[in-house]
Amino acid sequence: MNKKIITIPITVIVLVFIVNFSLESTPDEDNGVAFHVTLANSNLYVNGSYTEKFTVKEGNYIFRFVPNGSSPEILSISLNGPNFDFYEDFKLRSIPHQTGISEYFTWEYDGQKTILVSEIQEVTININPNGNVMGSVSVDILENKEA
Repeated sequence: MNKKIITIPITVIVLVFIVNFSLESTPDEDNGVAFHVTLANSNLYVNGSYTEKFTVKEGNYIFRFVPNGSSPEILSISLNGPNFDFYEDFKLRSIPHQTGISEYFTWEYDGQKTILVSEIQEVTININPNGNVMGSVSVDILENKEA
């Protein structure tokens, strides 16, 4: 009986490790991540904006944001390449949620979140928080596999 009591938890722990390692994330390219940055430090901004170059292949893409209540109210993003130009002022919107005994808020950015790239090219992304370099936000550009 004691062997069963000890064997069952050990088996469960081994299975958890196996499942955890098999689900471990693959490189960003396999996950469809074309670009990612978490802007949580004002040192990441030069002259009030964040700029980086990356290569994007032909396809449909979508912006994904992870904002919070202190994120910039307006996040201006431009993408420029040899055959591609995009600009949008994303506006932060709070969404109230009622639980019956309390209210809480989630946050999202409104704006044109989908883009179409016609060919592989190097693009420059410029993210301007319009003066709010202290508010944190993560910005991703992901392959839109549903398009």
